[in-house]
Amino acid sequence: MAKIELKNVTKSYGAVNVIKGIDLEIRKGEFMVFVGPSGCGKSTLLRLIAGLEEISTGDMTFDGQRVNNLVPSDRGIAMVFQSYALYPHMKVYDNMAFGMKLAKTDKAETDRRVRAAAKMLQIEHLLDRLPKQLSGGQRQRVAIGRAIVRDPRVFLFDEPLSNLDAALRVATRLEIAKLHHDMGSATMIYVTHDQVEAMTLADRIAVLRDGRLEQVGTPEELYERPNSVFVAGFIGSPKMNFLTGAHAERHDCATLGIRPEHIDIVPEGTGMWTGQVIHAEDLGSDNFLFVDIGAAEPLVVRQPGKQAVTLGTHLTLAPRPGHMHRFDANDAPIR
Repeated sequence: MAKIELKNVTKSYGAVNVIKGIDLEIRKGEFMVFVGPSGCGKSTLLRLIAGLEEISTGDMTFDGQRVNNLVPSDRGIAMVFQSYALYPHMKVYDNMAFGMKLAKTDKAETDRRVRAAAKMLQIEHLLDRLPKQLSGGQRQRVAIGRAIVRDPRVFLFDEPLSNLDAALRVATRLEIAKLHHDMGSATMIYVTHDQVEAMTLADRIAVLRDGRLEQVGTPEELYERPNSVFVAGFIGSPKMNFLTGAHAERHDCATLGIRPEHIDIVPEGTGMWTGQVIHAEDLGSDNFLFVDIGAAEPLVVRQPGKQAVTLGTHLTLAPRPGHMHRFDANDAPIR
């Protein structure tokens, strides 16, 4: 495992600034997730840590050692890509052992590590197969196994689940979480645009926006105490409701935020908002109501279980005490 520190790190491609001064500490043994919309710089930042891209300015250290000029092979990292990057002509065993063979590792030690990783990932029965004989989820587990056998200081994951269907994403996500638990002290950095992956995997999340760090914290901190409208809207599914204009001015703020699960349907005359149900989404365990209260967008209200509400029904709504988020004109929180 390694402690990684980034100090005012930037990356430019000619006149285009992609990473704009990142200061970040990734603790030993931590599972850190980089999350943000497409084009925010999260994959570029991961490639800088891997040594696949050169830092333009700033410093990066692994356990206090400056690594700006170290090639990837000298950093003690292993990377799992979105595309699996398996050699199609090699069997699973040889794909997993390839890096160790290049490093001239003893054959007995190579075999021990490959079989131990295969057992951990439950792919022992696949060692004699070619990649073309595997499903997408199996290929991704092989790619993860190839990283494990190298016993790296840092694991880097670049959107490893984006090519999998919904069910496989959930299953593989559980395997990655179990892997981190089983390996104990491994430092892992994971890039995704999926905030559900971020919330379920991370010890801490770094939210990026336009090449800058918007907020770093635990999933709970980002969910409960977002430090900007952007973070409040990005973390959580469905996203937080935002009210502006007179609805916000009533609460002495420029933007008022409230999550769907923190709005209750109450008796007429006792709530804060009234409106008409214009759409409903029944997801089985939850029912999401879209209520027109005269704001710029409908208010989304989460109702647990089967609570059928007819379209056109007029509802009275109330926010739960202590769950409203107020933001000023600069999108900063008002505490």
